[in-house]
Formats: sequence, structure tokens, C-alpha cells
Amino acid sequence: IVYLLLSRAGPLGFLGILFTPSAMVVAQMILVTPIIAAVTRQVIEDLWSEYREPLRSLGAGPWQLMATLLWDGRFSLLTACLAGFGRAAAEVGAVIIVGGNINHVTRVMTTAIALETSKGDLALALGLGLILLAIAIAINAAVLGLRATATRSAYA
Repeated sequence: IVYLLLSRAGPLGFLGILFTPSAMVVAQMILVTPIIAAVTRQVIEDLWSEYREPLRSLGAGPWQLMATLLWDGRFSLLTACLAGFGRAAAEVGAVIIVGGNINHVTRVMTTAIALETSKGDLALALGLGLILLAIAIAINAAVLGLRATATRSAYA
């Protein structure tokens, strides 16, 4: 659908962003947004059912309600963002379709892995896959460290 929208004959073709990093960002956002939104909605709904009565009895206004729910759900919301990151980092199809896998322009790790695998260079594909895996693990470890630091300082 994104390809059809951004193609020259499509309604957004006048933007001329097909086969550019901008088109890849649009495709990734369309893929990631529903995942993050669904998890976020569930987190906030669960917190709202838990805190509704206490917050109302304290006379909290809408901004205070929102701030409290976001603060108390911050780690779960961070997890929602990590789920979106995982989806974006693993995406190959949409990125190739709207980006074109153009060397030094729109080639990303996942498309490079797919290309090298199809060319039969499994060693390079495996190496790139390990680098991508290391990046994902490092980001998750950083978030875990952030959470541990915040939890430790909250109880100190």
C-alpha cells in the first residue's frame, strides 16, 4: 500500500520520495505504530483500572492523571517501544519494496543480509546478522540498565 501511495501514479507520488530513506521511514512507522499503540493502550488501561478511584478521590485533574499513569507505566511503555524497535529491526520486505535496496542510499542491515544470502555469501550474511543481533542486545541491555538504575534510585 505504501508503495502504491508513493509511486508516481499514486496520490503521494508528487512528493518523489519512493526509493529514498524517507519512504523507508514512512513504511517502518506504519508497521511499528500499531504494535506500540496496542501495548501502550493496554498498559494505560490496566493502570487506569488500578488507579482510577484513588486518583479521583484525591481530586487529580486530567493532566495529573495522565502524568501519574505515564510515570507509573514508564517501564512498561519502554517495553512497548522495544517491541516496536524489534519489529522495525527485523523488517525486510517493506524496506526493500519502498527503499529499493540501493547501495549506499537505502540499503540497511536486514536488506544487506537478505542480499548476501541470496548471492550465496553466507559468511558475510551471518556476520551482519551477528552484528545486528549484538546491536539489539546492546539496546535491550541499556534499557535494562536504565530500569535497574531508576529502580535502585527510587528505593535509595
